[in-house]
Amino acid sequence: MSKTGTTRVTMKPGDTLPRGDTDWARLDAMTDEEIVAAALSDPDAQPLTPEQLSRMRRVSRVKVLRQRLGMTQMQFADAFHLPITTLRDWEQHRSTPDAPARALLLAIERDPEVMRRLLAEAVA
Repeated sequence: MSKTGTTRVTMKPGDTLPRGDTDWARLDAMTDEEIVAAALSDPDAQPLTPEQLSRMRRVSRVKVLRQRLGMTQMQFADAFHLPITTLRDWEQHRSTPDAPARALLLAIERDPEVMRRLLAEAVA
């Protein structure tokens, strides 16, 4: 567990999902009201207030993709021939990818190894 009390799991393509203690059959048998009551009874899992929600920021899809591939910003930028400053701007919400960049990111998301190989061949 981290210092914040939150455990983060990063999944890579092909990894099996971590096993937990959730009794899915019991959960499926509960009504929506019972599920809400059970969730509210857990002092460690209280719902966020509107003020807390308003302070939260979404994680950039580019950052999620890069982390899912297990790459640093520099590795990702080098592998896919992106300027490191552009990648950082996308991840920090200072700018957003334009249409061609979104198409490239989607192709990387679907098959990163093929895209890495194609981009390497195009530069060579």
